[in-house]
Amino acid sequence: MSDTATHTAAALTSKDFATDQEVRWCPGCGDYSILAQVQKVMPTLGIPKENFVIISGIGCSSRFPYYMNTYGMHSIHGRATAIASGLKAARPELSVWIVTGDGDCLSIGGNHTIHLLRRNFDVNVMLFNNQIYGLTKGQYSPTSEEHKVTKSTPMGSIDHPFNPLALAMGADASFVARSMDRDPKHLQAMLLRSHAHKGASFLEIYQNCNIFNDGAFEVFTEKNSKPDEALFLEQGKPLIFGASQNKGIKLDGFKPVVVDLSEGASADELWVHDEKDFFKAQILTRMFNNPYLPDHLPRPFGVFYETERACYEDVLAMQIEETIAQKGKGSLDKLLRGNETWTIS
Repeated sequence: MSDTATHTAAALTSKDFATDQEVRWCPGCGDYSILAQVQKVMPTLGIPKENFVIISGIGCSSRFPYYMNTYGMHSIHGRATAIASGLKAARPELSVWIVTGDGDCLSIGGNHTIHLLRRNFDVNVMLFNNQIYGLTKGQYSPTSEEHKVTKSTPMGSIDHPFNPLALAMGADASFVARSMDRDPKHLQAMLLRSHAHKGASFLEIYQNCNIFNDGAFEVFTEKNSKPDEALFLEQGKPLIFGASQNKGIKLDGFKPVVVDLSEGASADELWVHDEKDFFKAQILTRMFNNPYLPDHLPRPFGVFYETERACYEDVLAMQIEETIAQKGKGSLDKLLRGNETWTIS
């Protein structure tokens, strides 16, 4: 029996997805946790190892394919989404995972990202967001907060940052979610949900760069602040948070408002999460204000939105089949000539 057949028949473990390459991220980088969770999840998906493909762009996160014992490509800056689109169109049976960072995905690669999402290829995007350019040693990125002092903004950034999930919703993504590197169980659950979705899944992962932007998401990850600052979304359940589960979110018209359940607010009036509600998902993505300002809202984590929509590669294959059935195999010469031709006498 071949090695491939043996691997397919045998139960896979996380060790089967680890390579012999030295992992060359900085000690303490959040990428280590994300790598570990991906290696734990992939063996459980029931997919032959040779059918996984990891495609990355440029950045610290984009070293990911070296550390995954699967097929993969460390591609071009910002173009991982475009390359993955071509691969999925040609080989729709493959499980394609895109690893990208906030600079790679939202700056030079921003245009490719939105078109991948609107086309709805059945691929999985993992956006590692550390709000900084780490590989090039600490310049501000498209997701860096305003007034961020970096090597390229010594007096503070005057740019307004991208809201990645709001951008994804605007591009009509069919699956939008958020997790964090320091909550392994939640991250594993979101990876499983991303894989289960038929279409382009967009998973933003808050990832700590402990060298150039340490503690950027500390308020959402540390035990003393996480319960009051992170709101975990669960389908069909009211939006409740707080160390004692004593706080909730209700809607005042279209405006989310924090209420205190220990001071007489009723749980019956709370916002109940519905992953299929496009309009409420838009509101959730906008719960994005500065967590250090008074009267701010908690930051949501989980699946914001999921819907069913035809995948590009499926419609493409159907179009080709229908054309062949109706007209037979085409002529390349005729295609190149087009329909608008003329004769010069």
